[in-house]
Amino acid sequence: MTIAEFCVFGAVALYLLTIVPIKWLAFREYDNAKPRDPAFYEDAIRARALGAHQNGIETFPFFAVAVLLAEFREAPQNLINELAILFLIVRVAYVLTYIGNRPRLRSILWNVGFAINIAIFFLPLIRKLWMA
Repeated sequence: MTIAEFCVFGAVALYLLTIVPIKWLAFREYDNAKPRDPAFYEDAIRARALGAHQNGIETFPFFAVAVLLAEFREAPQNLINELAILFLIVRVAYVLTYIGNRPRLRSILWNVGFAINIAIFFLPLIRKLWMA
């Protein structure tokens, strides 16, 4: 497995680790029989953690597809790996700014992460143009 493929797994782990501690810390108030109970997420930090978790689920497919496409199309693996690591770092910072209620910085980080995904996605095209 490549470093980028481990980063794909890391992206899944990150969006799970975004919400699990919130539920665990509030275990007396969290009802596993009603995991989507809106009342549980009325607390501001819990609501932001849920938002970060949901955004992680939303961003995951494009990241995973971009990495796999770049690898299948034989883009330079070192660049795929470096961009995937950078994406994961940006996502960690994104989660922290989301939970920490820093909306402007959070939006900037989301855009940076999206730009990294676009770069990974188009790496095969760049390689093809470079080699031509």
